[in-house]
Amino acid sequence: MIKEFKEFIARGNVMDLAVGVIIGAAFTAIVKSLVDNLINPLIGIFLGQVDFSNLVFKVGNATFKYGSFINSIINFLIIAFVVFLLVKAINKIMPAKEESSEETPAPTKEEKYLSEIVDLLKQAKQK
Repeated sequence: MIKEFKEFIARGNVMDLAVGVIIGAAFTAIVKSLVDNLINPLIGIFLGQVDFSNLVFKVGNATFKYGSFINSIINFLIIAFVVFLLVKAINKIMPAKEESSEETPAPTKEEKYLSEIVDLLKQAKQK
């Protein structure tokens, strides 16, 4: 079982995923800081205070903080838009990968013979 675990961990996909998660967490912190420290204050200039966290309603002893939920939705939309703009900018900067224009190699003798055999088998099956 340990050998299988080592093989699983050593696979490229698992390592790529781990790197992606770590980079994603770091990137999330950067984008959150951008939203909290630059974009929200900018929006606050035009719309006033952008904080709905005080909006609540109570039913019996339960308190529903729907204002915090609205804040989370707004932050998500802002973060998604910023990420969209960053990805769009990176796609412009990074050169597009060129499609390989190499032609497929000509079939070998064996491939030709196998193709002929398959055709003969198909003809025999139809009869």
